[in-house]
Amino acid sequence: MSATTATAPSISLAAAAGGGNLLFRQLFDAATGTFTYLLADVPSRQGVLIDPVFEQHSRDLSLIHELGIELVASIDTHAHADHVTGSWLMQEATGCAIGLAAVARAENVTQPLHHGDRVSFGQRYLEVRSTPGHTDGCISFVLDNHSMAFTGDALLVRGCGRCDFQQGNAHTLWASITEQIFSLPDSCLLYPGHDYTGRTVSSVVEEKAFNARLGGGATERDFVGHMENMKLPHPHKIAEALPGNMRSGKPREAQARPAWAPVQRSYAGLPELAPAWVSAHQQELTILDVRGPEELEGPDGHISGSLNIPLPELDQRHQEIPTGKPVVVVCHSGSRSALATQQLLKAGLSQVANLRGGLSRWNAEGYPLTGATAL
Repeated sequence: MSATTATAPSISLAAAAGGGNLLFRQLFDAATGTFTYLLADVPSRQGVLIDPVFEQHSRDLSLIHELGIELVASIDTHAHADHVTGSWLMQEATGCAIGLAAVARAENVTQPLHHGDRVSFGQRYLEVRSTPGHTDGCISFVLDNHSMAFTGDALLVRGCGRCDFQQGNAHTLWASITEQIFSLPDSCLLYPGHDYTGRTVSSVVEEKAFNARLGGGATERDFVGHMENMKLPHPHKIAEALPGNMRSGKPREAQARPAWAPVQRSYAGLPELAPAWVSAHQQELTILDVRGPEELEGPDGHISGSLNIPLPELDQRHQEIPTGKPVVVVCHSGSRSALATQQLLKAGLSQVANLRGGLSRWNAEGYPLTGATAL
């Protein structure tokens, strides 16, 4: 399935990747202790997303857009019991494939995965390794050069996934970890699906030596004895998560869309609008310019009809903003207006957004500024 390409990137992906040819980002959902991973091949800008969380869709999509990544697949290590995947939302937004173990038999999966398959992105790929035991459909993703592996809930940092429900089996999990994960090079970095105490990464050599359940001199008998006597409560979101993940995260009912504008949230979490839309709907909006009066009348100019309330005065004067119209906040670059947007949201305004890139981008894209001589 083809994927849509994000807006033309304004930064070097190679620089964002630290000078290498692979970009890697580890993201976190504090509510469920879930890690989401973004990988991208720098030359092609193609990427994959591993274990996205439904509630973090806006954050993840913003990062993909800001970095100019063409997402080819959103893939899950298993059908989670503690959160709903964001894969369906990501497919709706980007056209990417939805990948999950074929044995899970979930709806809306467009790339059913089997042991030995490859999930390709540009010149790179992730090898699919079947690692059941936590669930029948658990898979781990191993980077092509065996430098990184994403183990989902099969192997955690100094722990592993539980085996007491969802087709769990301690003997099966022992075999999965020892044969499919511990067979990787000792130097292979291991990235888990969850952690609740701040442990973000481990390695094969560490887990072989120090994993409390199956490291050091532990035998399969030791491991099974440990796992079968844990007596853990079921995840509190299981009734919502499992049905949701069997639909690949597709909501039962259509999601409400913001009615007033095509607002996009930046990776920083800020609601933003592009100059093109603002220009086309200018008469329906209040354009709030938060620069000082001298800047408003200076060589940078201003958008005709703007309301001027300087940022230092906004807390005391925000009641002057007319009601009944959405507000688009502007400044020279979008920096001061970003802070103003946050202040207005805290003050209770709901239909408010920052002009992406400020007046500088507005001018660069050819939209008029009253009194401008240069920007």
